[in-house]
Amino acid sequence: MDDASYCATPVPADTEADAGPPFAECVLCREPTEYPESTRGATLCPVCAWQEAARSACSG
Repeated sequence: MDDASYCATPVPADTEADAGPPFAECVLCREPTEYPESTRGATLCPVCAWQEAARSACSG
């Protein structure tokens, strides 16, 4: 059983082709968000959205 394809490393997919539409950038860290560029208002990436939720929950 000397099958070279068994242990072959898969070739990663082209990420730019799978990226889809251009995404809006986070207003805090400038990372891409899950929202398209056409989204109005202050867009946050998932990390910043989670941190903002924690801050507002603890500011009570």
